[in-house]
Amino acid sequence: MATGRPALYEVLDDRFRTEKCAVGDLQLETLHVGSRWAEGPLYVPAWRQLIWSDIPNDRMLRWDEATGAVSLFRSPAGHSNGNTLDHQGRLISCEQGNRRVTRTEHDGSITVLADRYRGKRLNSPNDSTVKSDGSIWFSDPDFGITSDYEGVRGESEIGANNVYRIDPGSGEVRLVADGFGAPNGLVFSLDESELYVSDTRANQIRRFEVRPDGTLCDGEVFAEAKGTDGRFDNIRFDDQGHLWAAAMDDGVHCYAPDGTLLGRILVPNTVSNIRFGGPRRNRLFITANDTLYSLVTGVTAAPRAL
Repeated sequence: MATGRPALYEVLDDRFRTEKCAVGDLQLETLHVGSRWAEGPLYVPAWRQLIWSDIPNDRMLRWDEATGAVSLFRSPAGHSNGNTLDHQGRLISCEQGNRRVTRTEHDGSITVLADRYRGKRLNSPNDSTVKSDGSIWFSDPDFGITSDYEGVRGESEIGANNVYRIDPGSGEVRLVADGFGAPNGLVFSLDESELYVSDTRANQIRRFEVRPDGTLCDGEVFAEAKGTDGRFDNIRFDDQGHLWAAAMDDGVHCYAPDGTLLGRILVPNTVSNIRFGGPRRNRLFITANDTLYSLVTGVTAAPRAL
């Protein structure tokens, strides 16, 4: 029966239906409107809250799941972008404006985890992921230093846009992958044998084999977007091994483990970031332009996802 609403799902491969990727809410729920450019959604189970970054406004906001209320979490916030949790439940933030990766301790104090590589300032850390050994991996494009809109305009001291690893014991910052136009989202496969990195300027998602010593083998292209509409931002796995990608004006993409694009979630605004959350980890939160959306899905976040 026709509903009069625009379709939410675009099915490109029947697996998008049979594997429950296109099962769930039939429309997006709008949780908040009023960011200037929303990014970095993070569901915190202990708080039952969703934290996200409003980069140009240099603040972080939070949405309370129990009440639906939105309030200020932090301002100024270093023009923070991506956020995640470590295995102790501490907040890890990539601060574009301050050109650093930080950890918020349980008492609210802030510890700087990385701000330089071989003595040179980082560009503008964008997104991070935490491996089971406690190491923190982060992307460092130049988005936050190209203008004062999403950070502080400045020069790149490193001269390249790379991916780095922070050693959990020594705190050493090691370069693990280079050759990107603009590395953005990054996530480990379910067994942590591979690292996936989106490259916004190349319109690609690259896949790297992770060696036992924490270094990477040469990457290969896992997925490629056509045209400018599908520029990739951050990426997430569900527990069936589907890779979900924020694809800007092309909505949210869903890829099979073999790299086939199974389908899309069609979003009316430009999608910046996605994150699974909720008590059952089956609620997909989407930041897009000035808006925070969500929908309850037929899939569940990967077990390691926070």
